Amino acid sequence: MQVTYYGHSCFSILVSGKSLLFDPFVSQNELAIQVDVSAIPADYIFISHGHFDHMSDALAIAKRTGARLVAGFEVGEWFQKQGCEHVHLMNHGGKWKFDFGTVKLVNAVHSSVLPDGTYGGNPVGFVIESADGNFYYSGDTALTMDMQLIPRICAKLDLALLPIGDNFTMGIEDAVIASEFVECDKIVGLHYDTFGYIRVDHELAVRKFESAAKELFLLNIGESRDI
Repeated sequence: MQVTYYGHSCFSILVSGKSLLFDPFVSQNELAIQVDVSAIPADYIFISHGHFDHMSDALAIAKRTGARLVAGFEVGEWFQKQGCEHVHLMNHGGKWKFDFGTVKLVNAVHSSVLPDGTYGGNPVGFVIESADGNFYYSGDTALTMDMQLIPRICAKLDLALLPIGDNFTMGIEDAVIASEFVECDKIVGLHYDTFGYIRVDHELAVRKFESAAKELFLLNIGESRDI
């Protein structure tokens, strides 16, 4: 799978010829000023929850590309009201087969409110199963025992994208445990460095995962890599 990092928690993952874009927050991210938002491709846009730093560019990208937006019920309804034409509403525990593979919504422990104060429902994570590989995008979450269910209800994961920034989400140590819970050895870090509260020591983070026989990828903004 080819993974492209656009900063903070925003990733594009190429699966079965489709570009899956997660939590687009680029134009308001000072660390991602080199990224041209108008050039980001998307066939599908996944929104984990309603906080601005996970969806501020979603509507513009959806309207430009015609991408289908996939989100929890309340977040998806909000986007429909903003004029987003192609929205697929889901909720926790639900699974749906798309043309690139299947998507299952799993629990995330966090908060959610939309930019205008609208109730954003409960945050979610996404488990994607496809012919090109299987991965888990956790979104913002604390460490939770529910993660142990993922290997039981989904296929073997090839990759997991987990927050490591601490303060607002789980930190490095909890993310190592999370990788053990979901039984995945290749981890991509998300939700770190963007704000003062979530800056991390990259070398320490890599060593912590190595000590647990895991590989942590911390991509540069704008970098694409086959993982």
